[in-house]
Amino acid sequence: MSHFIGEFEIRLDAKGRLALPAGVIRQLPAGGGKVVINRGFEPCLVLYPGVEWDRQVTELSRLNPYVKENREFVRYFLRGASPAEPDSTNRILIPRALLDYAGIDKDVVMMGNLSNLELWSPERYKVQLDREPEDFSALAEKVMGGRSV
Repeated sequence: MSHFIGEFEIRLDAKGRLALPAGVIRQLPAGGGKVVINRGFEPCLVLYPGVEWDRQVTELSRLNPYVKENREFVRYFLRGASPAEPDSTNRILIPRALLDYAGIDKDVVMMGNLSNLELWSPERYKVQLDREPEDFSALAEKVMGGRSV
């Protein structure tokens, strides 16, 4: 499994294609290949390498379909998910509906987020970063404090 790090500023071309930065390509799993672009929980897009997408779908398939909340979650999680394969110049086409959801026009901030990459409009990314908790140390303790090192 890949673990992505880094922050990249990218500009879409006129057809809505995003050129994957060299720093991201080096972090992709061997063979690169298929990726899936989906809506994020926040107003951003999430780019999953194929192997990570397959892992996500496997987890979703384990949910009991007779539970309404499970069906709704799967439905909303999968809405808009679009497969993409980088072309010979490592560009991927992002569907217009997904770009509209994320408020992305021309400029994109791509951020490594462990097993996936988030794509943000620069304006929304700045708002997200401005929401940094007042006490990040307290948040870290709350989220990670019970874990053994």
